[in-house]
Amino acid sequence: MPLLRSSRVLGTPARPALVISAREVTAQTDQQADARGGVELRQGAVTVNADQLHYRVVDDFARAEGNVRIDHNGNVFTGPLLQLYVSRFEGEFLTPSFSLAATGGAGKAQVVRFQDSEHLSATEGRYSSCPAVEDQEPAWQISARQLRLDLAANEGEAEGAVLRFLGVPILAAPSLSFPLSSARKSGWLPPNIFLDNRSGLELGVPYYWNIAPQRDATVTPFMMTRRGAGADAEFRYLEPGHAGRINVDLLPNDRVFGRSRWSLKLHNDGQLGDWRYRFNSERVSDDDYWKDLSRRVESQTPRLLASDFVLNRQRELSWGVIDTYARVQRWQTLQGADALAHFDSPYQRSPQVGIRVTTAADEAVLDSFRPWGRKARLEGSLELEYNRFDLPGSALPGQPRGGQRVHALGHLAAPVGGEAWWFIPRLSFNAAAYDLERPLDDGRTRMSRVIPTFSIDHGWVFERDTRLFGRAMRQSLEPRVLYVNTPFRDQLALPNFDAAPKDFNFDSIYTDNEFSGVDRVSDLHAVSVGATSRWVSAARGEEILRVGAVQRFLFRDQRITPDGQPVKQRFSDLLLAAAAHLDERWWADGTLEFNPEARRSVRTVMRARYSPGPFKTVSVAYRLARGQSEQVELAWQWPLYGQPVTRRGADSRAADCGGAWYGAGRVQYSLRDKRLTDSVAGLEYDAGCWVLRFGLERLSTGRAETNTRLMLQLELVGLSQLGSNALKVLTDNVPGYRRLSSDRSPSSDFLP
Repeated sequence: MPLLRSSRVLGTPARPALVISAREVTAQTDQQADARGGVELRQGAVTVNADQLHYRVVDDFARAEGNVRIDHNGNVFTGPLLQLYVSRFEGEFLTPSFSLAATGGAGKAQVVRFQDSEHLSATEGRYSSCPAVEDQEPAWQISARQLRLDLAANEGEAEGAVLRFLGVPILAAPSLSFPLSSARKSGWLPPNIFLDNRSGLELGVPYYWNIAPQRDATVTPFMMTRRGAGADAEFRYLEPGHAGRINVDLLPNDRVFGRSRWSLKLHNDGQLGDWRYRFNSERVSDDDYWKDLSRRVESQTPRLLASDFVLNRQRELSWGVIDTYARVQRWQTLQGADALAHFDSPYQRSPQVGIRVTTAADEAVLDSFRPWGRKARLEGSLELEYNRFDLPGSALPGQPRGGQRVHALGHLAAPVGGEAWWFIPRLSFNAAAYDLERPLDDGRTRMSRVIPTFSIDHGWVFERDTRLFGRAMRQSLEPRVLYVNTPFRDQLALPNFDAAPKDFNFDSIYTDNEFSGVDRVSDLHAVSVGATSRWVSAARGEEILRVGAVQRFLFRDQRITPDGQPVKQRFSDLLLAAAAHLDERWWADGTLEFNPEARRSVRTVMRARYSPGPFKTVSVAYRLARGQSEQVELAWQWPLYGQPVTRRGADSRAADCGGAWYGAGRVQYSLRDKRLTDSVAGLEYDAGCWVLRFGLERLSTGRAETNTRLMLQLELVGLSQLGSNALKVLTDNVPGYRRLSSDRSPSSDFLP
C-alpha cells in the first residue's frame, strides 16, 4: 500500500512561505520542525531533498543529512551534509558534487560555501564536462585550490588552477579568471600552436583585455622556431556611430628573411550626421609576406591588397533617391622577384566623386500608355562621376600611366506587367570624356565618346500542377527574351581604366553589355532567348528540380569583344544548367557551355553531394575551362571507426564518451598540370567530452611552390579549444561539414 506523506507550511510575515514534506514531519509552531524519510523543502527557487532535515524557524536555518540534493536556479549540488540559512541562501555543503547550469559542466569539492544566491566558493574544487564514471577520473578536468563564482556578474576566479587531460597537466596558472556565459572576461586564453614548412613550429599565448563593454584588445606574443619572436595585436571597438578593429602583426627580426616584417589591417564603419563612411585597409612589409606568413593575410586576393575609403549619403525623396558618394582607393601589389608570375595591376582611384539619382514617375503620369491594357510606369536613373586614375606600379607599353575621366550613365524605362509576365523597354547611354597625363600614340591627351543602347526585356511565368516520382508538384515554365541594340563606336584608341569582361553565364547573357565598368561598351545587336523550368514540392515549397537553357543570336558581327577579336558567329555558345534535390540525401547541379561550331563543351561545372545523416557527407566536383584548367575535387566528412557519441538524459548537458574516429577534408587535383592544388585533410576523434583534430593543409603559392601546414587542435567540450584552429579550416573548406560537438557545446567557453 502507498506510503502516506505529511506537509508543514512554516514561515514568518517577513519571509516567504516555506513548505516541508516528508513521510514523517513533527513541528512546533513558530519554533522548529523535524522531518524524516524522503524529505523535500521548498522555498522560492530553492528545493532541498534529503533523508532527514532539521529546520529552525527563528533564524531560518536548515540542516539536511543523507543523500542531500539542492536545486537552485538550475544549479544542482548533491552530498551528505548541508547547513543553510534558506532565505538569504547562506551556508556550506560538505564534499558535494555539483553541476552548473551556466556552463553545462559538473564537478566536486571538499566544501562549497554559499555567500548568497549569486555568490559561492569551492575549496579544492574540480570541474569537467565529461560524464561522471564511478572510480574513474574524467578525461579532462580543471582543479583549483579555491574557486569563486559570481553568478550575477557571470564570472569566476580560480586560484592554483591546473588543467589536466588524460591525467597529464597541460596548463597551469596561479590565478585564472573566466566567464560563466558569453560575457567577456580579461585573462589569458588557451595557446595557439601552428606548424608549417616555411616558419616551423609557432607557439602563441594570447592575452584578452576587456577594456570596456564597447572595447577590447587581444595581444598574442609568439615564437617561431625558424623565424624568431614577435607579437600579434588586435583592438576592437563599438562606439555610438562608429565600429571597427585594428590589427598589427610584428616580427621584429625574421631570421630567415633577414629583416623585420609586419602587417597592418584597419577596418572601420561609421556615420557622421547624414553621411556614412567605410574604411578598409591592409598593408604588409614586403612582396613575399603572403607566402611566408599567409595566415596573417585576410584579403581574398593575397597578392593584391586594398586600401579603400568610401563616403556616401543617401536621401529618399517623394519622387526618388539621391545618392552622393566619394571614394579613395589604393592598391599594394605583391609582385615578387619572378617576372613570369607578375600580373597587371588595377588602376587606383584618387579620388572618385559622384552623384546618382533614381526616380519613378507616378502611374497617373503615363495613364495614356497602356500596352496590353496595363498601365506602365516610368523609371530612370542618372549617374555623374569624376575619377582620377593612376597605377601603383609601372605602366605596360601602350598603357596610360594615369588620367582623369568624367562619365555620365543614364537610363529611362517603362516597365509594364502582371503577376506572371513583364515587358520592359529601356533606353540607356554611356558617355565618357578623358584627360590623360601622357599623350597616346596618336598624340591625343583628350577624347570623348557617347554610346546609346536600346533593349527590351520580356518574360513569362507559366505554372501547372503535376506529379514527379509520385509526389505532388507545382511546375513552372519561365521563358525569357532580351533584345539589345547598341551601335558600334570605336573604342580601341580609348583608355581602359576599369572595364573588365563579365563571366559568360545565365545572368550576364541577359545584360546589355558584356563588360563591367565604364570604359568599354560592347556593340551588341542581338537577342537572347532562354527558358527555365522548375518543379517545386506542393507540400513543402522546396525546389526539387530545375533545368534551363539560353542562347544568344547576333544580327550583325560584334567588334567590341573581351579578347579584341570580332565575333562573326551568329549563334553564341549554348548555356545549359540543371539542379536536382530529388532525395533528402542527394544534391546535384551543373552548368555547361557548349560551342555549336566546335561541337564540344567550352566550360563545364558538375557537382554532387551525398549526405545520408549527421556528420556524413561526400561531395565531388568537376570543373573544366577548355585551354585553361581542368580540375576534380573530392570533399568529405565521414565516420571511420568506433561508436558515435550519444547524449545522456534530458537533465544533463554532457555526453556519453563512446569514442569514434571521423575523416574530413577536401582534395583538389589539376588534370591539366597533373598535380594536387589547394587541399586539406583531417582526422577527428570524438570522445564525447573532448574532440581531437589533426589537419594537413596544402596551399599553392606559385607554379612550383607550396605552403604546407600541420594543424593540431584539442577541444575540451564546455571549456575551450587548444592549439591551431583546425575547426575553422575544415568548416571553410568542406561543403556540408558539421562540428562534431555542435549539440554538446554550451554558448561560451569556460576559459576566457
